[in-house]
Amino acid sequence: MASMAAGSCISFKAYNPCLPLHPPKRSVSNFTIRSIASPIRPSPPVVVPFPNIDTSTPPTHVAWTSIRQDQWEGQLSIQGQLPRWLNGTYLRNGPGVWNIGNYNFRHLFDGYATIVKLQFEDGRLIAGHRQIESNAYKAAMKNQKVCYREFSEVPKTDNFLAYVGELANLFSGVSLTDNANTGVVKLGDSRVVCLTETQKGSIIINPSTLETMGKFEYSDSLGGLIHSAHPIVTDSEFLTLLPDLLNPGYLVVRMEPGSNERKVIGRVNCKGGPAPGWVHSFPVTENYVVVPEMPLRYCAQNLLRAEPTPLYKFEWRPESKAFMHVMCKASGNIVASVEVPLFITFHFINAYEERDEKGRITAVIADCCEHNANPLILDRLRLHNLRRFSLKHALPDARVGRFRIPLDGSGHGKLEAALDPDEHGRGMDMCSFNPAYLGKKYRYAYACGAKRPCNFPNTLTKIDLVKKKAKNWYESGAIPSEPFFVARPGATEEDDGVVISMVSGKNGEGYALLLDGSTFEEIARAKFPYGLPYGLHGCWIPKN
Repeated sequence: MASMAAGSCISFKAYNPCLPLHPPKRSVSNFTIRSIASPIRPSPPVVVPFPNIDTSTPPTHVAWTSIRQDQWEGQLSIQGQLPRWLNGTYLRNGPGVWNIGNYNFRHLFDGYATIVKLQFEDGRLIAGHRQIESNAYKAAMKNQKVCYREFSEVPKTDNFLAYVGELANLFSGVSLTDNANTGVVKLGDSRVVCLTETQKGSIIINPSTLETMGKFEYSDSLGGLIHSAHPIVTDSEFLTLLPDLLNPGYLVVRMEPGSNERKVIGRVNCKGGPAPGWVHSFPVTENYVVVPEMPLRYCAQNLLRAEPTPLYKFEWRPESKAFMHVMCKASGNIVASVEVPLFITFHFINAYEERDEKGRITAVIADCCEHNANPLILDRLRLHNLRRFSLKHALPDARVGRFRIPLDGSGHGKLEAALDPDEHGRGMDMCSFNPAYLGKKYRYAYACGAKRPCNFPNTLTKIDLVKKKAKNWYESGAIPSEPFFVARPGATEEDDGVVISMVSGKNGEGYALLLDGSTFEEIARAKFPYGLPYGLHGCWIPKN
Protein backbone atom coordinates (compact mmCIF):
# COMPACT_ATOMS: atom_id res chain seq x y z
CA MET A 1 0.00 0.00 0.00
CA ALA A 2 1.39 3.35 -1.01
CA SER A 3 2.06 5.82 1.76
CA MET A 4 0.95 9.42 1.48
CA ALA A 5 3.19 11.53 -0.72
CA ALA A 6 5.09 14.33 0.97
CA GLY A 7 6.01 17.76 -0.30
CA SER A 8 4.76 21.28 -0.71
CA CYS A 9 2.88 22.94 -3.55
CA ILE A 10 3.31 21.26 -6.92
CA SER A 11 3.69 23.02 -10.24
CA PHE A 12 0.79 23.29 -12.66
CA LYS A 13 2.65 21.25 -15.29
CA ALA A 14 3.38 18.45 -12.87
CA TYR A 15 -0.05 18.56 -11.29
CA ASN A 16 -1.34 15.19 -10.21
CA PRO A 17 -5.00 15.07 -9.10
CA CYS A 18 -4.09 12.47 -6.51
CA LEU A 19 -1.80 14.89 -4.67
CA PRO A 20 -3.23 17.75 -2.56
CA LEU A 21 -2.08 21.29 -3.22
CA HIS A 22 -0.95 21.31 0.42
CA PRO A 23 -0.84 17.70 1.68
CA PRO A 24 -2.13 17.21 5.23
CA LYS A 25 0.48 16.10 7.70
CA ARG A 26 -0.81 12.63 8.35
CA SER A 27 0.69 9.24 7.72
CA VAL A 28 -1.01 6.02 6.74
CA SER A 29 -0.33 3.02 8.95
CA ASN A 30 -0.39 -0.63 7.93
CA PHE A 31 -3.88 -1.98 7.63
CA THR A 32 -5.51 -4.75 9.63
CA ILE A 33 -8.91 -6.42 9.51
CA ARG A 34 -9.82 -8.23 12.68
CA SER A 35 -12.77 -9.46 14.65
CA ILE A 36 -15.86 -7.42 15.40
CA ALA A 37 -14.68 -6.53 18.91
CA SER A 38 -13.58 -2.98 19.59
CA PRO A 39 -11.89 -1.68 22.73
CA ILE A 40 -14.12 -0.14 25.38
CA ARG A 41 -13.61 3.58 25.93
CA PRO A 42 -14.70 5.43 29.07
CA SER A 43 -16.53 8.31 27.37
CA PRO A 44 -20.29 7.62 27.51
CA PRO A 45 -22.46 7.65 24.40
CA VAL A 46 -25.48 9.87 24.07
CA VAL A 47 -28.53 7.88 25.25
CA VAL A 48 -31.60 7.92 23.00
CA PRO A 49 -34.54 6.33 24.89
CA PHE A 50 -37.27 4.28 23.24
CA PRO A 51 -40.60 6.12 23.30
CA ASN A 52 -43.57 4.57 25.06
CA ILE A 53 -45.36 2.00 22.90
CA ASP A 54 -49.10 1.63 22.47
CA THR A 55 -49.55 -2.13 22.09
CA SER A 56 -53.05 -2.08 20.62
CA THR A 57 -53.26 -3.48 17.08
CA PRO A 58 -53.30 -0.81 14.32
CA PRO A 59 -54.53 -1.30 10.76
CA THR A 60 -51.54 -2.33 8.67
CA HIS A 61 -50.52 -0.87 5.32
CA VAL A 62 -49.56 -3.51 2.76
CA ALA A 63 -46.07 -1.95 2.62
CA TRP A 64 -45.36 -3.34 6.10
CA THR A 65 -46.84 -6.82 5.68
CA SER A 66 -45.03 -9.97 4.58
CA ILE A 67 -45.44 -11.12 1.00
CA ARG A 68 -47.88 -14.03 0.93
CA GLN A 69 -46.18 -16.48 -1.44
CA ASP A 70 -42.58 -17.61 -1.95
CA GLN A 71 -42.55 -16.87 -5.67
CA TRP A 72 -44.71 -15.73 -8.57
CA GLU A 73 -44.33 -14.73 -12.22
CA GLY A 74 -46.75 -13.42 -14.81
CA GLN A 75 -47.43 -10.78 -17.44
CA LEU A 76 -48.88 -7.48 -16.25
CA SER A 77 -51.39 -5.37 -18.16
CA ILE A 78 -50.25 -1.83 -18.84
CA GLN A 79 -52.12 1.42 -18.27
CA GLY A 80 -50.44 3.96 -20.49
CA GLN A 81 -47.59 3.07 -22.82
CA LEU A 82 -44.13 1.68 -22.21
CA PRO A 83 -41.29 3.22 -24.24
CA ARG A 84 -40.30 0.84 -27.05
CA TRP A 85 -36.63 1.43 -26.28
CA LEU A 86 -37.03 0.14 -22.71
CA ASN A 87 -35.70 -3.42 -23.05
CA GLY A 88 -34.12 -5.07 -20.06
CA THR A 89 -34.82 -6.11 -16.49
CA TYR A 90 -35.22 -3.98 -13.39
CA LEU A 91 -34.49 -5.88 -10.18
CA ARG A 92 -35.45 -4.63 -6.73
CA ASN A 93 -34.25 -6.19 -3.48
CA GLY A 94 -35.71 -5.67 -0.04
CA PRO A 95 -37.10 -7.26 3.12
CA GLY A 96 -40.32 -9.01 2.07
CA VAL A 97 -40.94 -11.34 5.04
CA TRP A 98 -41.26 -9.70 8.46
CA ASN A 99 -42.60 -12.57 10.54
CA ILE A 100 -42.04 -16.22 11.38
CA GLY A 101 -45.38 -17.71 12.30
CA ASN A 102 -46.87 -15.45 14.95
CA TYR A 103 -43.55 -13.78 15.78
CA ASN A 104 -43.22 -10.32 14.24
CA PHE A 105 -39.83 -8.78 13.54
CA ARG A 106 -39.06 -5.39 15.03
CA HIS A 107 -37.28 -3.35 12.37
CA LEU A 108 -37.55 -2.49 8.69
CA PHE A 109 -34.04 -3.88 8.13
CA ASP A 110 -34.77 -7.31 9.67
CA GLY A 111 -36.99 -8.89 7.03
CA TYR A 112 -35.92 -11.80 4.84
CA ALA A 113 -34.95 -10.77 1.33
CA THR A 114 -37.42 -10.80 -1.55
CA ILE A 115 -36.15 -10.06 -5.05
CA VAL A 116 -38.71 -8.54 -7.46
CA LYS A 117 -38.28 -8.21 -11.22
CA LEU A 118 -39.81 -6.13 -13.98
CA GLN A 119 -38.77 -7.54 -17.36
CA PHE A 120 -39.46 -5.10 -20.20
CA GLU A 121 -39.45 -6.34 -23.78
CA ASP A 122 -40.98 -4.69 -26.86
CA GLY A 123 -43.76 -2.99 -24.93
CA ARG A 124 -44.58 -6.03 -22.74
CA LEU A 125 -43.91 -6.42 -19.03
CA ILE A 126 -43.24 -9.72 -17.26
CA ALA A 127 -43.09 -9.37 -13.48
CA GLY A 128 -42.32 -11.70 -10.63
CA HIS A 129 -40.75 -12.17 -7.24
CA ARG A 130 -38.87 -14.86 -5.33
CA GLN A 131 -37.41 -15.29 -1.86
CA ILE A 132 -33.62 -15.26 -1.68
CA GLU A 133 -32.72 -18.58 -0.11
CA SER A 134 -30.06 -17.50 2.35
CA ASN A 135 -29.01 -19.83 5.14
CA ALA A 136 -30.75 -17.46 7.57
CA TYR A 137 -34.04 -17.68 5.67
CA LYS A 138 -33.90 -21.47 5.21
CA ALA A 139 -33.03 -22.06 8.87
CA ALA A 140 -35.84 -19.77 10.03
CA MET A 141 -38.41 -21.52 7.85
CA LYS A 142 -37.23 -24.97 8.95
CA ASN A 143 -37.04 -24.21 12.68
CA GLN A 144 -39.77 -21.55 12.83
CA LYS A 145 -37.55 -19.17 14.73
CA VAL A 146 -34.73 -16.69 14.17
CA CYS A 147 -31.46 -18.63 13.91
CA TYR A 148 -28.99 -15.87 12.93
CA ARG A 149 -28.36 -12.32 14.15
CA GLU A 150 -30.33 -9.91 11.99
CA PHE A 151 -30.29 -6.12 12.31
CA SER A 152 -32.28 -6.10 15.56
CA GLU A 153 -33.11 -9.77 16.03
CA VAL A 154 -30.95 -12.14 18.09
CA PRO A 155 -31.45 -15.95 18.32
CA LYS A 156 -33.05 -16.86 21.62
CA THR A 157 -30.95 -19.25 23.72
CA ASP A 158 -32.22 -21.72 26.32
CA ASN A 159 -29.54 -21.17 28.97
CA PHE A 160 -26.39 -19.24 29.84
CA LEU A 161 -24.01 -21.76 28.29
CA ALA A 162 -25.93 -21.61 25.04
CA TYR A 163 -25.72 -17.81 25.16
CA VAL A 164 -21.93 -17.97 25.65
CA GLY A 165 -21.72 -20.30 22.67
CA GLU A 166 -23.81 -17.91 20.60
CA LEU A 167 -21.42 -15.07 21.51
CA ALA A 168 -18.50 -17.19 20.36
CA ASN A 169 -20.29 -17.70 17.06
CA LEU A 170 -20.77 -13.95 16.84
CA PHE A 171 -17.05 -13.26 17.17
CA SER A 172 -16.24 -15.86 14.52
CA GLY A 173 -19.02 -14.56 12.26
CA VAL A 174 -20.92 -17.85 12.25
CA SER A 175 -24.06 -16.37 13.83
CA LEU A 176 -24.11 -13.22 11.68
CA THR A 177 -26.86 -13.24 9.09
CA ASP A 178 -26.35 -13.86 5.39
CA ASN A 179 -29.79 -12.37 4.71
CA ALA A 180 -28.95 -10.35 1.59
CA ASN A 181 -31.91 -7.96 1.84
CA THR A 182 -30.40 -4.57 1.00
CA GLY A 183 -29.15 -4.14 -2.56
CA VAL A 184 -28.58 -5.91 -5.86
CA VAL A 185 -25.80 -5.18 -8.36
CA LYS A 186 -24.73 -6.40 -11.79
CA LEU A 187 -20.97 -6.95 -11.86
CA GLY A 188 -18.86 -6.17 -14.92
CA ASP A 189 -18.81 -9.87 -15.81
CA SER A 190 -22.66 -9.97 -15.71
CA ARG A 191 -22.97 -11.91 -12.45
CA VAL A 192 -25.83 -10.52 -10.36
CA VAL A 193 -25.21 -10.33 -6.60
CA CYS A 194 -27.57 -9.45 -3.76
CA LEU A 195 -25.88 -7.74 -0.81
CA THR A 196 -26.20 -6.63 2.77
CA GLU A 197 -23.67 -5.30 5.30
CA THR A 198 -22.28 -8.69 6.31
CA GLN A 199 -19.71 -9.99 3.85
CA LYS A 200 -21.21 -13.48 4.05
CA GLY A 201 -24.51 -11.96 2.91
CA SER A 202 -23.34 -11.76 -0.72
CA ILE A 203 -25.54 -14.11 -2.77
CA ILE A 204 -25.59 -14.74 -6.53
CA ILE A 205 -28.97 -14.97 -8.24
CA ASN A 206 -30.20 -15.73 -11.74
CA PRO A 207 -31.68 -12.42 -12.96
CA SER A 208 -34.18 -14.17 -15.25
CA THR A 209 -35.58 -16.86 -12.95
CA LEU A 210 -34.58 -15.10 -9.69
CA GLU A 211 -33.25 -18.44 -8.45
CA THR A 212 -30.62 -18.38 -5.69
CA MET A 213 -27.42 -19.72 -7.26
CA GLY A 214 -25.12 -19.72 -4.24
CA LYS A 215 -22.74 -17.58 -2.19
CA PHE A 216 -20.38 -15.03 -3.70
CA GLU A 217 -17.16 -16.09 -1.96
CA TYR A 218 -14.32 -13.58 -1.74
CA SER A 219 -11.06 -15.36 -2.62
CA ASP A 220 -8.67 -12.91 -0.93
CA SER A 221 -7.26 -13.04 2.59
CA LEU A 222 -8.49 -9.63 3.76
CA GLY A 223 -10.89 -11.18 6.25
CA GLY A 224 -13.34 -9.03 8.16
CA LEU A 225 -17.03 -9.54 8.73
CA ILE A 226 -18.71 -6.39 7.39
CA HIS A 227 -18.48 -4.05 4.41
CA SER A 228 -20.40 -1.18 2.89
CA ALA A 229 -23.84 -2.39 1.82
CA HIS A 230 -23.51 -0.17 -1.27
CA PRO A 231 -20.36 -0.75 -3.32
CA ILE A 232 -19.59 1.38 -6.36
CA VAL A 233 -20.07 -0.96 -9.33
CA THR A 234 -19.29 -0.21 -12.98
CA ASP A 235 -18.49 -2.39 -15.97
CA SER A 236 -14.79 -2.01 -15.16
CA GLU A 237 -14.54 -2.26 -11.37
CA PHE A 238 -16.10 -2.90 -7.96
CA LEU A 239 -15.09 -0.56 -5.12
CA THR A 240 -16.07 -0.95 -1.49
CA LEU A 241 -15.06 -0.10 2.09
CA LEU A 242 -14.17 -2.58 4.85
CA PRO A 243 -14.51 -1.06 8.33
CA ASP A 244 -11.87 -2.14 10.86
CA LEU A 245 -13.57 -2.20 14.26
CA LEU A 246 -10.53 -3.03 16.38
CA ASN A 247 -8.00 -0.61 14.93
CA PRO A 248 -10.56 2.03 13.91
CA GLY A 249 -10.39 2.79 10.23
CA TYR A 250 -11.44 1.69 6.77
CA LEU A 251 -9.82 -0.28 3.98
CA VAL A 252 -10.62 0.93 0.48
CA VAL A 253 -10.58 -2.06 -1.87
CA ARG A 254 -11.10 -2.79 -5.57
CA MET A 255 -12.18 -5.91 -7.42
CA GLU A 256 -11.91 -6.45 -11.19
CA PRO A 257 -14.62 -8.02 -13.37
CA GLY A 258 -14.47 -11.81 -13.39
CA SER A 259 -12.52 -11.87 -10.14
CA ASN A 260 -13.53 -12.63 -6.57
CA GLU A 261 -10.31 -11.13 -5.18
CA ARG A 262 -10.38 -7.72 -3.54
CA LYS A 263 -7.16 -5.73 -3.66
CA VAL A 264 -6.32 -2.93 -1.27
CA ILE A 265 -6.09 0.61 -2.63
CA GLY A 266 -5.31 2.16 0.75
CA ARG A 267 -6.36 2.65 4.34
CA VAL A 268 -7.98 5.54 6.19
CA ASN A 269 -7.45 5.82 9.94
CA CYS A 270 -10.34 7.26 11.94
CA LYS A 271 -9.72 10.66 13.49
CA GLY A 272 -12.25 10.32 16.32
CA GLY A 273 -14.16 7.88 18.48
CA PRO A 274 -13.56 4.35 19.75
CA ALA A 275 -14.74 2.74 16.50
CA PRO A 276 -15.35 3.70 12.88
CA GLY A 277 -18.55 5.44 11.94
CA TRP A 278 -21.26 3.47 10.17
CA VAL A 279 -20.51 3.41 6.46
CA HIS A 280 -23.65 2.18 4.68
CA SER A 281 -22.59 3.91 1.46
CA PHE A 282 -19.91 6.23 0.09
CA PRO A 283 -19.32 8.29 -3.07
CA VAL A 284 -16.52 8.49 -5.64
CA THR A 285 -15.29 11.06 -8.13
CA GLU A 286 -13.27 10.47 -11.29
CA ASN A 287 -10.01 10.41 -9.31
CA TYR A 288 -10.97 9.90 -5.68
CA VAL A 289 -12.80 7.70 -3.20
CA VAL A 290 -14.57 9.70 -0.48
CA VAL A 291 -14.65 7.95 2.92
CA PRO A 292 -17.19 9.35 5.41
CA GLU A 293 -16.59 9.11 9.17
CA MET A 294 -19.92 9.67 10.94
CA PRO A 295 -20.29 10.15 14.70
CA LEU A 296 -22.89 7.35 14.54
CA ARG A 297 -20.29 4.70 15.33
CA TYR A 298 -20.25 0.93 15.51
CA CYS A 299 -20.52 -0.30 19.10
CA ALA A 300 -19.34 -3.75 20.20
CA GLN A 301 -21.20 -3.49 23.51
CA ASN A 302 -24.51 -2.93 21.73
CA LEU A 303 -23.77 -5.68 19.24
CA LEU A 304 -23.28 -8.15 22.11
CA ARG A 305 -26.63 -7.44 23.73
CA ALA A 306 -29.39 -10.02 23.60
CA GLU A 307 -31.97 -7.23 23.11
CA PRO A 308 -31.55 -4.17 20.89
CA THR A 309 -30.86 -0.68 22.14
CA PRO A 310 -32.58 2.30 20.47
CA LEU A 311 -29.52 2.72 18.23
CA TYR A 312 -29.05 -1.02 17.69
CA LYS A 313 -25.41 -1.89 16.89
CA PHE A 314 -24.39 1.78 16.90
CA GLU A 315 -23.96 4.63 19.37
CA TRP A 316 -24.23 8.37 18.79
CA ARG A 317 -20.98 10.06 19.82
CA PRO A 318 -21.13 13.74 18.85
CA GLU A 319 -18.04 14.42 20.97
CA SER A 320 -16.04 12.28 18.52
CA LYS A 321 -16.91 14.75 15.74
CA ALA A 322 -17.41 14.02 12.04
CA PHE A 323 -14.89 13.84 9.23
CA MET A 324 -14.61 13.33 5.48
CA HIS A 325 -11.54 11.69 3.98
CA VAL A 326 -10.49 11.78 0.33
CA MET A 327 -8.24 9.05 -1.14
CA CYS A 328 -6.67 8.85 -4.58
CA LYS A 329 -7.99 5.82 -6.47
CA ALA A 330 -4.72 5.24 -8.31
CA SER A 331 -2.17 5.56 -5.50
CA GLY A 332 -4.02 5.16 -2.20
CA ASN A 333 -2.70 8.56 -1.10
CA ILE A 334 -4.93 10.46 1.32
CA VAL A 335 -5.25 13.95 -0.11
CA ALA A 336 -7.61 15.42 2.49
CA SER A 337 -9.01 14.60 5.94
CA VAL A 338 -11.26 17.39 7.17
CA GLU A 339 -13.66 17.93 10.03
CA VAL A 340 -17.24 18.63 8.94
CA PRO A 341 -20.46 19.43 10.83
CA LEU A 342 -22.16 16.46 12.48
CA PHE A 343 -24.23 14.40 10.04
CA ILE A 344 -26.17 11.19 9.61
CA THR A 345 -26.73 9.63 6.22
CA PHE A 346 -27.59 6.21 4.91
CA HIS A 347 -27.16 7.10 1.26
CA PHE A 348 -24.73 9.26 -0.65
CA ILE A 349 -26.03 10.43 -4.02
CA ASN A 350 -22.96 11.41 -6.08
CA ALA A 351 -19.71 13.39 -5.90
CA TYR A 352 -17.53 15.36 -8.27
CA GLU A 353 -14.38 17.46 -8.42
CA GLU A 354 -14.40 21.25 -8.32
CA ARG A 355 -11.71 22.97 -10.40
CA ASP A 356 -10.35 26.51 -10.58
CA GLU A 357 -9.81 28.58 -13.70
CA LYS A 358 -6.44 26.87 -14.31
CA GLY A 359 -7.93 23.39 -14.20
CA ARG A 360 -6.58 22.44 -10.77
CA ILE A 361 -8.82 20.38 -8.50
CA THR A 362 -9.48 22.57 -5.48
CA ALA A 363 -12.26 20.67 -3.70
CA VAL A 364 -14.52 17.64 -3.78
CA ILE A 365 -18.30 18.12 -3.68
CA ALA A 366 -20.26 15.20 -2.22
CA ASP A 367 -24.07 15.06 -1.94
CA CYS A 368 -26.09 12.83 0.35
CA CYS A 369 -29.54 12.32 1.87
CA GLU A 370 -28.78 13.82 5.29
CA HIS A 371 -31.01 13.40 8.34
CA ASN A 372 -30.03 16.63 10.14
CA ALA A 373 -27.69 14.72 12.47
CA ASN A 374 -30.70 13.15 14.16
CA PRO A 375 -30.10 9.52 15.20
CA LEU A 376 -33.81 9.04 15.96
CA ILE A 377 -34.29 8.12 12.30
CA LEU A 378 -33.19 4.57 13.21
CA ASP A 379 -35.92 4.26 15.83
CA ARG A 380 -38.53 5.69 13.47
CA LEU A 381 -37.88 2.73 11.14
CA ARG A 382 -39.11 0.21 13.68
CA LEU A 383 -42.02 -1.66 12.14
CA HIS A 384 -44.27 -0.71 15.05
CA ASN A 385 -43.78 2.97 14.25
CA LEU A 386 -44.31 2.41 10.53
CA ARG A 387 -47.50 0.42 11.10
CA ARG A 388 -48.96 2.98 13.49
CA PHE A 389 -48.90 6.50 12.17
CA SER A 390 -49.19 9.27 14.72
CA LEU A 391 -47.79 12.77 14.74
CA LYS A 392 -45.47 11.90 17.61
CA HIS A 393 -43.85 9.35 15.30
CA ALA A 394 -43.64 11.78 12.38
CA LEU A 395 -40.87 11.45 9.82
CA PRO A 396 -37.78 13.37 11.02
CA ASP A 397 -36.59 16.14 8.74
CA ALA A 398 -34.05 15.38 6.03
CA ARG A 399 -32.34 17.33 3.26
CA VAL A 400 -29.92 17.04 0.36
CA GLY A 401 -26.71 17.64 2.27
CA ARG A 402 -23.83 19.01 0.19
CA PHE A 403 -20.28 18.61 1.51
CA ARG A 404 -17.46 20.79 0.23
CA ILE A 405 -14.13 19.17 1.05
CA PRO A 406 -11.20 21.51 0.28
CA LEU A 407 -7.92 20.08 -0.99
CA ASP A 408 -5.77 23.02 0.14
CA GLY A 409 -4.63 21.45 3.40
CA SER A 410 -7.18 23.20 5.59
CA GLY A 411 -8.71 21.16 8.36
CA HIS A 412 -12.39 21.96 7.92
CA GLY A 413 -15.03 21.35 5.28
CA LYS A 414 -18.59 22.58 4.85
CA LEU A 415 -21.99 20.89 4.94
CA GLU A 416 -25.01 22.82 3.73
CA ALA A 417 -28.41 22.11 2.19
CA ALA A 418 -28.10 21.94 -1.61
CA LEU A 419 -31.63 23.35 -1.93
CA ASP A 420 -34.49 24.42 0.32
CA PRO A 421 -35.72 21.20 2.05
CA ASP A 422 -39.31 22.44 1.78
CA GLU A 423 -39.01 21.75 -1.97
CA HIS A 424 -39.23 18.01 -1.20
CA GLY A 425 -41.21 18.12 2.03
CA ARG A 426 -38.16 17.94 4.30
CA GLY A 427 -37.91 14.24 3.50
CA MET A 428 -35.10 12.77 1.39
CA ASP A 429 -33.76 9.26 0.93
CA MET A 430 -33.47 6.32 -1.49
CA CYS A 431 -31.71 8.17 -4.30
CA SER A 432 -30.56 7.54 -7.87
CA PHE A 433 -29.18 9.54 -10.79
CA ASN A 434 -28.05 9.02 -14.36
CA PRO A 435 -25.15 6.51 -14.02
CA ALA A 436 -23.32 8.13 -16.94
CA TYR A 437 -22.63 10.99 -14.49
CA LEU A 438 -21.05 8.84 -11.77
CA GLY A 439 -18.24 10.87 -10.19
CA LYS A 440 -18.93 13.83 -12.49
CA LYS A 441 -20.69 17.14 -12.12
CA TYR A 442 -24.39 16.43 -12.46
CA ARG A 443 -27.67 18.29 -12.31
CA TYR A 444 -30.50 15.87 -11.51
CA ALA A 445 -31.19 13.37 -8.74
CA TYR A 446 -34.25 11.25 -8.03
CA ALA A 447 -35.29 10.26 -4.51
CA CYS A 448 -38.17 9.71 -2.10
CA GLY A 449 -39.47 12.87 -0.46
CA ALA A 450 -42.41 13.70 1.77
CA LYS A 451 -45.85 15.22 1.67
CA ARG A 452 -46.57 15.89 5.32
CA PRO A 453 -47.99 14.82 7.69
CA CYS A 454 -46.36 11.41 7.23
CA ASN A 455 -44.20 8.96 9.14
CA PHE A 456 -42.30 7.66 6.10
CA PRO A 457 -41.23 9.11 2.72
CA ASN A 458 -44.38 9.04 0.58
CA THR A 459 -43.51 10.94 -2.60
CA LEU A 460 -41.16 10.56 -5.53
CA THR A 461 -39.13 13.67 -6.20
CA LYS A 462 -36.88 14.94 -8.98
CA ILE A 463 -34.22 17.35 -7.73
CA ASP A 464 -32.76 20.04 -10.00
CA LEU A 465 -29.49 21.00 -8.31
CA VAL A 466 -28.92 23.94 -10.68
CA LYS A 467 -32.32 25.63 -10.36
CA LYS A 468 -32.60 24.35 -6.76
CA LYS A 469 -36.13 23.16 -7.38
CA ALA A 470 -37.99 19.86 -7.09
CA LYS A 471 -40.85 18.18 -8.93
CA ASN A 472 -42.90 15.74 -6.86
CA TRP A 473 -45.17 12.79 -7.64
CA TYR A 474 -47.68 11.90 -4.94
CA GLU A 475 -50.67 9.59 -4.63
CA SER A 476 -52.71 9.64 -1.43
CA GLY A 477 -51.93 6.72 0.86
CA ALA A 478 -49.31 5.20 -1.44
CA ILE A 479 -45.77 4.32 -0.37
CA PRO A 480 -43.31 4.28 -3.30
CA SER A 481 -39.92 2.61 -3.19
CA GLU A 482 -36.64 3.95 -4.58
CA PRO A 483 -37.07 5.80 -7.90
CA PHE A 484 -34.54 4.26 -10.28
CA PHE A 485 -33.41 6.19 -13.35
CA VAL A 486 -32.83 4.34 -16.65
CA ALA A 487 -31.34 6.45 -19.43
CA ARG A 488 -32.61 6.18 -22.99
CA PRO A 489 -29.94 4.60 -25.22
CA GLY A 490 -28.21 7.33 -27.21
CA ALA A 491 -29.59 10.13 -25.03
CA THR A 492 -27.64 13.40 -24.90
CA GLU A 493 -29.65 15.09 -22.14
CA GLU A 494 -28.97 14.05 -18.54
CA ASP A 495 -32.64 13.46 -17.69
CA ASP A 496 -33.65 11.76 -20.96
CA GLY A 497 -34.98 8.43 -19.72
CA VAL A 498 -37.54 6.91 -17.38
CA VAL A 499 -37.85 6.57 -13.63
CA ILE A 500 -39.08 3.22 -12.29
CA SER A 501 -40.61 2.73 -8.86
CA MET A 502 -42.68 0.00 -7.25
CA VAL A 503 -45.57 1.32 -5.21
CA SER A 504 -47.52 -0.14 -2.29
CA GLY A 505 -51.03 1.31 -2.55
CA LYS A 506 -53.32 2.36 0.27
CA ASN A 507 -55.96 -0.26 -0.58
CA GLY A 508 -53.55 -3.20 -0.51
CA GLU A 509 -52.57 -3.14 -4.17
CA GLY A 510 -49.08 -3.08 -5.65
CA TYR A 511 -48.01 -1.63 -8.98
CA ALA A 512 -45.01 -0.69 -11.06
CA LEU A 513 -44.89 3.00 -11.92
CA LEU A 514 -42.99 4.67 -14.78
CA LEU A 515 -42.39 8.43 -14.86
CA ASP A 516 -40.81 10.45 -17.63
CA GLY A 517 -37.31 11.38 -16.44
CA SER A 518 -37.58 14.90 -17.89
CA THR A 519 -41.16 16.02 -17.19
CA PHE A 520 -41.61 13.71 -14.18
CA GLU A 521 -45.13 12.93 -15.41
CA GLU A 522 -46.58 9.43 -15.21
CA ILE A 523 -46.36 7.54 -18.51
CA ALA A 524 -47.40 4.03 -17.45
CA ARG A 525 -48.33 1.80 -14.54
CA ALA A 526 -48.85 -1.94 -14.24
CA LYS A 527 -50.77 -3.52 -11.38
CA PHE A 528 -49.59 -6.69 -9.65
CA PRO A 529 -52.22 -9.31 -8.73
CA TYR A 530 -51.17 -8.93 -5.08
CA GLY A 531 -49.89 -6.30 -2.70
CA LEU A 532 -46.19 -5.49 -2.63
CA PRO A 533 -44.33 -4.90 0.63
CA TYR A 534 -41.85 -2.05 0.73
CA GLY A 535 -38.50 -2.71 -0.93
CA LEU A 536 -35.10 -1.06 -0.84
CA HIS A 537 -32.63 -0.87 -3.72
CA GLY A 538 -32.50 -1.96 -7.34
CA CYS A 539 -30.40 -2.25 -10.48
CA TRP A 540 -30.96 -2.27 -14.23
CA ILE A 541 -29.81 -5.09 -16.52
CA PRO A 542 -30.10 -4.06 -20.18
CA LYS A 543 -31.10 -6.69 -22.72
CA ASN A 544 -28.07 -7.92 -24.67
